[in-house]
Amino acid sequence: MEPSPGPWISALRHSHDRLRASVEPLGPDQLTQQSYPSEWTIAQVLGHLGSQAEIFGLILEAGLAGREPPGPEEFPPVWDTWNAKDPQAQATDALRADQATLERLESMDADERERLHLTLFGMDIDTAGFARLRLSEHAVHTWDVLVALDPVATLAPDAVALLIDTLEQLAARSAKPDGKPRTVLVSTTDPERRFILATSDAVTLTPSDGDATGVSELRLPAEALIRLVYGRLDEAHTPPAETAGVELDELRQIFRGF
Repeated sequence: MEPSPGPWISALRHSHDRLRASVEPLGPDQLTQQSYPSEWTIAQVLGHLGSQAEIFGLILEAGLAGREPPGPEEFPPVWDTWNAKDPQAQATDALRADQATLERLESMDADERERLHLTLFGMDIDTAGFARLRLSEHAVHTWDVLVALDPVATLAPDAVALLIDTLEQLAARSAKPDGKPRTVLVSTTDPERRFILATSDAVTLTPSDGDATGVSELRLPAEALIRLVYGRLDEAHTPPAETAGVELDELRQIFRGF
C-alpha cells in the first residue's frame, strides 16, 4: 500500500505558515542579513524557495497532465529570474509562489492523488513522494531563515517525525567519506529511532531494530540528526548529545551539507 500523502502535505502547510509568520514582519535590513548558509542572505534563501516552488509547480502540472516534467536544463532560467529580484521581491514573491504550489497540492482530489506518478531525479515518485521531496527542502531552508533570527530555532516537529525515516538515501548521497572505518549506533529521541552509521569508502545510515555491541555510540534528538545529515549541526547549534567512541566533529566533516 502506498503511503498517504496527507501527513506530508499537512507538514508542508505548517512549514509554509511558520515561514510566512517569521518573514512577513521583516524589514530590508533583516532580509539582507546572513542566513544559516554563509553564502546566502535571508532574502536569497527565500528566493531559492520561491524558484523551487515555481519549478515544483511546473513538475506537478506536467505530471497531472500526463506530460514529461521539465528537465534540469529548464531550471536555470527560473533561477536567474529569481536571483535578479530585489530582496523585498524575493521575500514577497517567494511566499506567494510557495502558497500557490501548496494550494494546488492541497486541492488535488483522490483521483489526482492516485494517478500522479513521475520519474524525477532518477526516482519513480507518487504524490506522497512529491510532497516528501518538497518538505525535505522546505523544512530545512525554513530553518535556515528562522535560525538567523532566533539562534535556538529547531526544525518543525511534524516535519521531523516524517523526515527521520527518509535519511537512508540522503545520507548515502550527501556524505563525503573520509575512508576511516567506523560503526556507530545512532539513537534518537523525539521520535525514538535507532540507526547503524557505517563509514569507510562509502557511508550508510541503516535503520536498526536490535542492539549493537562493541560499536561507537551517538545519542541525540532526531531533529539534530536530520540537521547533521544536511550539514547543519555546527557546534553553536548542537543540542545536548551523548557520544562514546566517536567525535561529532568527525561526523560533521563527513556531512558537510549541500
